Amino acid sequence: MIPSGVQVWVGGRLFAADKALLVENSGFFRGLFRSGMQEATQGEIHLGVLSAGGFQTALQVLGGQQPALGGEEELFQAVECAAFLQVPPLAHYLIHSLTSDNCVALCETAFVFGLWDVFHRAALFIRDGPPEMADELSPEVRAYVEALRPSSFVAVGTHTPTPEYLEDVTRTLCYLDEKEDVWRTLASLPVEASTLLAGVTTLENKLYIVGGVRGANKEVVEPGFCYDADRGTWQEFPSPHQARYDVALVGYEGSLYAIGGEFQRVPLRSVERYDFAAGCWNFIADLPQPAAGVPYAQTLGRLFICLWQPADTTAVYEYKTQADAWLPVASLRRPQSYGHCMVAHRDNLYVIRNGPSDDFLHCAIDCLNLTTGQWTALPGQFVNSKGALFTAVVRGDTIYTVNRMTTLLYSVGNGSWRLLREKAGFPRPGSLQTFLLRLPDVALAPAVSSPEQ
Repeated sequence: MIPSGVQVWVGGRLFAADKALLVENSGFFRGLFRSGMQEATQGEIHLGVLSAGGFQTALQVLGGQQPALGGEEELFQAVECAAFLQVPPLAHYLIHSLTSDNCVALCETAFVFGLWDVFHRAALFIRDGPPEMADELSPEVRAYVEALRPSSFVAVGTHTPTPEYLEDVTRTLCYLDEKEDVWRTLASLPVEASTLLAGVTTLENKLYIVGGVRGANKEVVEPGFCYDADRGTWQEFPSPHQARYDVALVGYEGSLYAIGGEFQRVPLRSVERYDFAAGCWNFIADLPQPAAGVPYAQTLGRLFICLWQPADTTAVYEYKTQADAWLPVASLRRPQSYGHCMVAHRDNLYVIRNGPSDDFLHCAIDCLNLTTGQWTALPGQFVNSKGALFTAVVRGDTIYTVNRMTTLLYSVGNGSWRLLREKAGFPRPGSLQTFLLRLPDVALAPAVSSPEQ
């Protein structure tokens, strides 16, 4: 019988590892142990070409840990190990460790070792950052980055299906042309599409709309819709098994998640995941409680939600894919608190809610640091009439917020927000849903005008 454990010498250090874990997650070890060669039956293996630090990082990631990758040397060793030993989970971890501090080093190192998924994602991160970030790159890598499309800030208003003979020119997706400081039309919504109380999200540069309603009785619109930003086309998309509106639709790890919502004015606990390979929705673990309009955020390759509980409690949960479970992360008591949305940056979750004493003219922000588990309140109040924080999107180290008056860009870092610049507000009334898409180079569309104009 082949022993379950194996000893591996790397860079002069001896590591004890689980053979089955290595075979499952490393192409190198899978080939080695199944090759029939002498090394396949030995209890001790020598890897003379790798660093001990990189292999230790790989074992930590395979063991479910989240090791901190500090300096460039640690990044170099981790990339080298991921490439040489063909360890997709380590490459995946590196992608979700991208920050403005390490993206250049990761991009260059991944290019050298041919770790193309990490290289491409790092290049996209740099493309979305300030232009001077690309100045640090080698000429070949910089040319690749500059050929990529940057992400654009996109918004859609609240619309219900409209008969074709009553054309509504406001039923459009719009994007912010930051250079000209105007909003432009990207595409018209399909006639049957509803964004009223719909779940809206993006995944792999496609926009999905599910669970919109029509009429005073909140009749759920049966078909969902998908907009392909690369092709500029719409197609129908299947709705979840459970009819639901005010649903949180999340694109996460290559799947769509329809989280909670309501049906016939009753909040739901059920959650469904769309399997693209099978082309169908499947029920997964229920929420800890019925909930509609669930705020959510992703960071570090992890998915988090907020649930609002009695006694003014904000409860943060994480979905664990392998366990298929919603696990509690932290909670916070705030008098008369009502949450609007949640965004994430690095290891911080920012929960955005109404101000003191149900003051809906202001937004307050509480920050949960995932590393320390500590909550802090951001100083100051954010006035809704200036920048509606009911919707917010993170691009690199910048947070975009928008309402009819202005689009505000905040620089985020070290648990604080700093106003960076102001852009044109969305020139139409009503609530908005916002997201990022990478748009092809096309002729500029007309600027979006206010209905009064």
